[in-house]
Amino acid sequence: MTAPPAAADPDRAGLIAGRVERFVRDEISRYEQDARWTAHGPSEALVREMRAKARAAGVLTPHISADGAHLTHRETARVLRAAGLSPLGPVAVNVAAPDEGNMYLLGRIATDAQRARYLRPILAGDTRSAFLMTEPAADGGAGSDPSMLKTTAVADGDHWVINGRKAFISGIDGAGIGIVMAKSDGGASMFLIELPHPAVRIERVLDTLDGSLPGGHGVVLLENLRVHRSQVLGAAGEGFAYAQVRLAPARLTHCMRWLGACQRAQEIAVGYAVTREAFGRPLIDHEGVGFKLAENAIELRQAELMIDWCADVLDRGEAGTTESSMTKVAVSEGLYRVADRCVQVMGGTGLSRDTVVAQVFRELRAFRIYDGPTEVHKWSLARKIKREALGAYSQRPA
Repeated sequence: MTAPPAAADPDRAGLIAGRVERFVRDEISRYEQDARWTAHGPSEALVREMRAKARAAGVLTPHISADGAHLTHRETARVLRAAGLSPLGPVAVNVAAPDEGNMYLLGRIATDAQRARYLRPILAGDTRSAFLMTEPAADGGAGSDPSMLKTTAVADGDHWVINGRKAFISGIDGAGIGIVMAKSDGGASMFLIELPHPAVRIERVLDTLDGSLPGGHGVVLLENLRVHRSQVLGAAGEGFAYAQVRLAPARLTHCMRWLGACQRAQEIAVGYAVTREAFGRPLIDHEGVGFKLAENAIELRQAELMIDWCADVLDRGEAGTTESSMTKVAVSEGLYRVADRCVQVMGGTGLSRDTVVAQVFRELRAFRIYDGPTEVHKWSLARKIKREALGAYSQRPA
């Protein structure tokens, strides 16, 4: 395992975040009108071009140092907010999902040999990765409830044979490395594979509202996929526990990136409102517009504070399951309102591709679903509240 994050150094985080912000604003924002940014995300050629620039600028994979040490979660929040100032920024500087979460998981669980084979190419930005857990609803497979996992892994001598179907697998088209979660004796297990592979077939890439990630979201068939026992991540049967290692930090980094995107959308909407006139005065002087921008400023600050609160919990070494669930709900719902108001303030321009605001709005709608829909998080939180209340009630004197 890698060492835990070192104590936060405000100067270090500020310097890195400043370099990332300048790079994203000056270089990556220019690609937002690029024809190579398709409905299924930026093309491989565009990803390579942006990452080459990030590498030259010294901002590729900025949250992990050359020795493999991660910034603290609080520091990472500053850096990923800066990367998120363009929807293309996280991909360009190699902090996008699912790669960022996979890097974190592999850094914590993988052996030295596995890190050399699977983690190093992702850290270097030379390849992308996919996390294959979610399964098609038509198959009755795992979605928000991982216990419904249908994909199987059966031991066969020094190998495992994996069969099943996966759905909504982000970045699968063009990925070079995959982490496959499958049901095995004693629980669930995770397996590391190199892609493409003849036993891993992309049935289709779905058309979805969002489009910031390369490779889109695919439906994948795993048919008699044989993997060597050396490709088991960690211990067999511990897949659910390892998923928890990845879960809370990955939820939180989604929040960090989209906070940056909404800060940018707010900047664009404010710029529009102070320069566009209607009925004899700038739009911002009309209460119906000015109040929307004021509400945005409030919700952006609330999102920032929630993220930093949860990051502090994780930096103390706590699991942060409840805190990350609360943060994911509050931030995804709040930022969606922010993006919606930005579109409304800008009117027809907000609906167009003339600015990145419409794209941010679409991405935020998807954010309310992935990494757990709001309703699932609320249900989980309500169950916890009930358990705690019943526990407290049982301790009362008769």
